[in-house]
Amino acid sequence: MTDRWTETGRSTVFQVMGRTLDKVTYRLPDGTSRDKLLRNEPSAAAVLALTPDNKVIIARQYRPGPDAILLELPGGFIEPGEDPATAAGRELLEETGYKGDLELAGSCWDDAGSTARRWAFVARNCVRVADQDLDEMEFVDVELFTLEEFRQVVRDGLMTDVELAYRGLDHLGLL
Repeated sequence: MTDRWTETGRSTVFQVMGRTLDKVTYRLPDGTSRDKLLRNEPSAAAVLALTPDNKVIIARQYRPGPDAILLELPGGFIEPGEDPATAAGRELLEETGYKGDLELAGSCWDDAGSTARRWAFVARNCVRVADQDLDEMEFVDVELFTLEEFRQVVRDGLMTDVELAYRGLDHLGLL
């Protein structure tokens, strides 16, 4: 039976950097009650950014979850009250120093245990206009990939933001 669950209680288990891990109690459609952990976190935006010669701008950085240096689309959290497109352009500029013509490619939920919506953008004609302006915990190397190299990285799962990369590639008609 597919019905909405009814929230009957909530408590914060942990809180850090604008994110909380909440224990939420639900009454299920069959009348039973169960606890679930829910990540209450900000939405984010990421950008599939292309230079005028169609090179893809990629961020390479260490990620503690997988304990690996990974490739990523430039992006980050959307600040409270900030428009997703504004956040995408800001994050692209801060992480890479590049700026371009932004287009919305779509959005998706982060996962079933999160409140975050993830926004995918494409930026065409990106040119470097500034130095990186990184946060104290960001150490980002910027790399350029050909479209074919990038598509292979996405196919091989060698990056985060794979679903957003696919949204961008689909928007560009490159799937």
